[in-house]
Amino acid sequence: MAVVVAFPSASVRFDSLRRRRRRPITTTPFSGFLGAACKRLVSTRTKVYAAAMSDGASVSTTARPEVPTTRTDRDRIGSVKQQLSRLLKESLQALFPDEIEPLVAACQAKFGDYQCNNAMGLWSQLKGKPTEFKNPNSIGQAIAKNLPQSEVIESTSVAGPGFVNITLSNKWISKHIHNMLVNGIEEWAPILSVTRAVVDFSSPNIAKEMHVGHLRSTIIGDTLSRMLEFSNVEVLRRNHVGDWGTQFGMLIEHLFDQFPDWEDAGDQAIGDLQAFYKASKLRFDEDPAFMARAQQAVVKLQSGEDKYRHAWKKICEISRKEFDLVYQRLRVQLEEKGESFYNPYIPEVLEEFNNKGLIKESDGARVVEIKGHNIPLIVVKRDGGYNYASTDLAALWTFL
Repeated sequence: MAVVVAFPSASVRFDSLRRRRRRPITTTPFSGFLGAACKRLVSTRTKVYAAAMSDGASVSTTARPEVPTTRTDRDRIGSVKQQLSRLLKESLQALFPDEIEPLVAACQAKFGDYQCNNAMGLWSQLKGKPTEFKNPNSIGQAIAKNLPQSEVIESTSVAGPGFVNITLSNKWISKHIHNMLVNGIEEWAPILSVTRAVVDFSSPNIAKEMHVGHLRSTIIGDTLSRMLEFSNVEVLRRNHVGDWGTQFGMLIEHLFDQFPDWEDAGDQAIGDLQAFYKASKLRFDEDPAFMARAQQAVVKLQSGEDKYRHAWKKICEISRKEFDLVYQRLRVQLEEKGESFYNPYIPEVLEEFNNKGLIKESDGARVVEIKGHNIPLIVVKRDGGYNYASTDLAALWTFL
């Protein structure tokens, strides 16, 4: 899954989270705007300009409707939904003393473009109390009546239990489509409350082939990143690759056994990495002595022994080349921050946990007991090695 973690605008602890230059975005979400516009307009210049003239006068293809002033990021108008929410909030504030967040959603075309759905919820709060409203529909009527005058709205209607249906103005849509054609679409970016976000996606495992799950995560993550970047959020595109753990112990030991001179043999020593992985896994499952050596190799790798680090880097480089071919074809940009990146932070995180009295000893391992769960979270294994939980805690710690 693609995971999004939002940061406030305050400074972040690590150099890895420094602000970086934002790349151009080529695809953009419109937050429902095109859905509303396309019901009545097509993207030819003639029809866009003609729709802008509500009096039915003839229009030449070179005519220019009034174009809104281009705004800065700070002053941009936001999405259609956000603009309607501001108008509806004014109406609700005029009717009710408490601050009420408008419930705005796109609606079926036969009713309009958008719908405000606050009436039923408000009626459930008012029912049985002294009030001027007789039913949810009367609340909806009042919301529609108190809407401020705006060029955005063509008409409103109230249906059933107070659903306020809103039809957008053709002239207003035409004017802003023309503005987008001339000045770009930046002013339509949703106005978000965050300025920095981490999007953690793709995350394949080193020494294994990418599968459809990784592709799904890659595409979803890239889409979310583009949407956030379009909204002027600084996005850190993180590829949390699986480049640490037990599998590297068995891969490294298998490499040492099969190719004593592996440093001189180069990439050819491994050849097909997937086949190499399967062979090492078979030995790990069937040979207890090899399993013990592989487990100790993980500890040596995590402790930083040069020989093991060198072999690990070679295996990672071979995998990384294969992953990059996929990313280049998808035109996806990622910043790799694998499990190994967080390894240096684990001792500090565990020390902080220990100082807070959260870590306990259990059968030779160090664990964190979690309320509501019978099985504790192991953060240091019996052999002294770290596990996925250790790495994930360090990753979250660096994010926050």
